[in-house]
Amino acid sequence: MSAEHASGADHTQGGERDGADVPQRSLNSGSATPVSVVACANGPLLVRGDFELVGTDGQELPRTRRTVALGRCGASVLKPYCDGSHKLIGFTTDP
Repeated sequence: MSAEHASGADHTQGGERDGADVPQRSLNSGSATPVSVVACANGPLLVRGDFELVGTDGQELPRTRRTVALGRCGASVLKPYCDGSHKLIGFTTDP
């Protein structure tokens, strides 16, 4: 399922698809790479940089990309990652 946003990037399954996004070093290396969080209108939160993603059990969640899309609509079957369900359910970020 595709979740294309205004940026034109595919944010499904937790990240961007192009290989240019994958770092040469291991993820979660503890380096000083800045982390940014971008809230996509009516869509996921895009988290970029070197960070650790931890589940409710305290265990680190797997990721293979430096950028991940975290769902906000609650309908994703890949929680916490976005799977594009926000488009199907008409999720909006308007107040």
